[in-house]
This record gives sequence, C-alpha cells and structure tokens, in this order.
Amino acid sequence: MKQIFLDTETTGLESKLGHRIIEIAAVEMLNRRLTGRRLHHYLNPEREVDAGALQVHGLTNEFLQDKQKFFDITNELLEFVGDAELIMHNAPFDVGFLNNELGLVKLQSLENYCHSITDTLKIAKELHPGKRNNLDALCERYQINNSKRILHGALLDAELLAEVYLAMTRGQESLAMEISSPQPNINIKQHDMELISCLANAKELELHTQQLEAIDRESKGACLWKHIESGTIK
Repeated sequence: MKQIFLDTETTGLESKLGHRIIEIAAVEMLNRRLTGRRLHHYLNPEREVDAGALQVHGLTNEFLQDKQKFFDITNELLEFVGDAELIMHNAPFDVGFLNNELGLVKLQSLENYCHSITDTLKIAKELHPGKRNNLDALCERYQINNSKRILHGALLDAELLAEVYLAMTRGQESLAMEISSPQPNINIKQHDMELISCLANAKELELHTQQLEAIDRESKGACLWKHIESGTIK
C-alpha cells in the first residue's frame, strides 16, 4: 500500500470559523522509500489571512490572490491520495480543514477517498509521553536536519514528516528482518578464505551501546540484542 505524507497551511486555526487552506503538499512513499511523486499547491482562500497565521507561514494575501482555488485542484488531490494510507502530524487539524474544503465543493469527506488516516502526533505521544512532540522537537530528537525550516511550509514539512515517521517506526524492523532472513551456510575452509577478527575500539563500543539504547527505547524494551548482551536472554 502506498503511504502519503500530507501537510497544509491555513488562514487561521479554526475551519469552523471560516478559515481556509492556503497551501497543501503531499509526498508519496512505497515500501518505506520516497518515490519522488509529490503534490504541491498554493491556494487563494478567498478571504484574509490572520496576522497570527501569517507569522507562522509568511504567506501573504498579496502572494495568494492570483493562485488557484481549492476547487481547481480537487481532482488531482483525490487521485493522488486515492487508496493510500494518509499520514499527518496532528491529523485532526488537517483533516478538519480538508473536509471543510471538500464540503464546500459538494464532495464527501476525506475518509471516503483514502484507505486510512494515521496521526504521527499520536504515535509520538505514545513513544515519548510528557515530552514536546511537535515536528521541530521530533527532528531534533531523531537527528533530522530541519535547518531550512525557518517558517512553516507544507512541502518541507511533509518531507520532514516522512523522515520522522521512518525514524519513529523503525524499531525492531531491520533487526527482525536480519534475524528472520536465512543465512547462507559458508564453509570458510572450503572457499580458502582467511577469517580475520577485528575487535571494536572503545569509541565503537560506546556508539554500539548508544544505538542499542535507542532501539530499546523506540521498541519499548524489546531490543533483543540488548537483552542478549545483558545476559537476560541466552
């Protein structure tokens, strides 16, 4: 199933108060790899941008006045997200605005066009209870470069969210794949190969320990290798 990472910028915080979407962006991922397919549009909201929102994204009324309206990009958007898992950070916010826009053009709610909707903010709160879990905080926590994020922008945020999602959901996946994959039975003597043993230095051992601790945190104590090394599993 394809996954679509989606983000919006808006004229204000409440769609119920008549606020509208002014920027929408989405990037596609298949098999945990970005495909390069993306959707990105600035939109004329047919209303003024709130001063508070302007400070967040910097999209002015003058910049938006000659842009397309949401109606103009509806078919492209629905085709892009069709049958995909939609992944958003604080999904209720974006979904609320998208459903408002779809309703204004007499279409069904977003849930009728995609396979499912995932909220990465909910995932982050479960992984890191009591901590800041906005996109900037998660980028810092997972060492993802967000230096270009001076202002909020839907396309950059969708791309950063994809990286954050991969980091948050990595867990035991790669280790489990390695454990479950059949290993070739190689006879070293038969192939006249010399087995060279190279011991890790102190720095490498420290990095190894840090990596195991990170895996153990993200998998909620299910890091197999860490338990093997500590002797709790033999």
